[in-house]
Amino acid sequence: MSRQIFDYVIVGGGSSGCVLAARLSEDPDVTVALVEAGGRDRSPLFHMPAGFAKMTKGIASWGWSTVPQKGLNGRSLWYTQARVIGGGSSINAQIYTRGNRKDYDNWSEVHGCDGWSYREVLPYFKRAEGNERFEDDYHGGDGPLGVSMPRGALPICSAFIRAAQQWGLPYNPDFNGKQQAGCGFYQLTQKDARRSSTAQAYLKPVESRPNLTVMTGAQVRRIVLDKRRAAGVEVMNGSDRTTLLAECEVLLTSGAIGSPRLLMLSGIGPADHLRSVGIDVQHDLPGVGSNLQDHVDLCTISQCTGRHTYDGTDRIDRTILAGLQYYLTKTGPVTASLFETGGFWYADDGADAPDMQFHLGQGSGIEKGIVKIDGCGVTLNSTFARPRSRGTVRLASDQPDAAPLIDPNFWGDPYDREMSLRGLEIAREIMQQPALKDYVRHEVLPGRNASEAEVLDYAMGIAKTDHHPVGTCKMGHDDMAVVDTELKIHGLEGIRVCDASIMPAINSSNTNAPTIMIGEKASDMVRGLDPLPAVIFADERNEDRRDLA
Repeated sequence: MSRQIFDYVIVGGGSSGCVLAARLSEDPDVTVALVEAGGRDRSPLFHMPAGFAKMTKGIASWGWSTVPQKGLNGRSLWYTQARVIGGGSSINAQIYTRGNRKDYDNWSEVHGCDGWSYREVLPYFKRAEGNERFEDDYHGGDGPLGVSMPRGALPICSAFIRAAQQWGLPYNPDFNGKQQAGCGFYQLTQKDARRSSTAQAYLKPVESRPNLTVMTGAQVRRIVLDKRRAAGVEVMNGSDRTTLLAECEVLLTSGAIGSPRLLMLSGIGPADHLRSVGIDVQHDLPGVGSNLQDHVDLCTISQCTGRHTYDGTDRIDRTILAGLQYYLTKTGPVTASLFETGGFWYADDGADAPDMQFHLGQGSGIEKGIVKIDGCGVTLNSTFARPRSRGTVRLASDQPDAAPLIDPNFWGDPYDREMSLRGLEIAREIMQQPALKDYVRHEVLPGRNASEAEVLDYAMGIAKTDHHPVGTCKMGHDDMAVVDTELKIHGLEGIRVCDASIMPAINSSNTNAPTIMIGEKASDMVRGLDPLPAVIFADERNEDRRDLA
């Protein structure tokens, strides 16, 4: 077995791992290794915005599914987890949303995570962001991550925004600004009509640095411990086994499934569970793999009055024309993330911030598991953004190649199901507003005349993950916390977790932007730098509780 020595070993080349690799290697006096189990993002599908439609069907993913979900009549759901450089940022729908300021204030005030309030994390969102339209209290204009307005939105998208206003949502030009509630166009992680993943935005420009080593196709099998200190990791690359020693720290960035999985395979986690699968306990840490949270997605699908969406573009002649249009003009169907418009609103009238998110899909059958209807269709997804259900990640065996047991416990709390169904009702009502009458012929699913029982059956069968797992190595100080507010694992030295698994509670939107923020903030912590100054807003007027950003 060969050995290599670095100052920092980063395990997982995803949304936060690429950020850490780029930031830490800014110092020429330190050496950094970034280890990714997946391959390179060489296929054009990774860079063309519309390539997302292929990604949810299994390209560049681990191929995992959940255990049977009791709250969904025992269904096992496909659970896409990225296996490629750039991680989720290389395969997602490119929607750039951060959630609500209350999400982060609750991390600080409710969960005791000092330094993680909204005012304190906002500077890291801004540092990451190269926004083509906004540069103000809430946005940065010169960061590495390209953020732009949609290029591939069809006229039905504007009609949807008018319909949502007719239903009662106010127009919102910036979901990441002062106010989250409302409807409008999403900002997207795109630059020059190409996906702006962290692999492209952060890693590619710096990969030639002599102090940075990037390993792909290399799976970390376990963390090497020297008593209570993480000394490095053991890596398999084909048949080659290598030990990467970390003189400073091991940094886990393998995501909310991968990070707890690797910890448990290394004997770090709940002792009883580790013993049950034949793993020697190195460090009893009960919270590893617990507190799993994710968003459940429902949808209503309607038939259009004509070719108002991208359904049918996959016909071979249209695909060729769309490809030529993209390469010649950077316009047309290939520039579409397919989910360019949406909104945030309330399912629970007593909520102090929006708890529902909507995504308009410019077609049907866009994602794996969602029906593709005859003719031209349009989909409106509704997501309950503040779930109370909590699940787990556990090991099936002591073998690193075995798939983990992923149990999000979807709708384990009846409140989540109730709110999800309310959100679906709102989505159906929006699609029936006058502004869409020239575009939408009728509702196909669940069907306009469906009874309450039929809608519930439909929801049970169509519900899917929004691909937003978080929380399984949560930050905090209670008995189930895995890391402290500096992201150091409780009871161990030389190791931190720096990805979405550290969230004590899920943010109320897509999770990629917050994961990048975590990577940015973690990079300063690892380097021992002072945190960026908290934001002081130019306008500090008292705001209504339902108007907080």
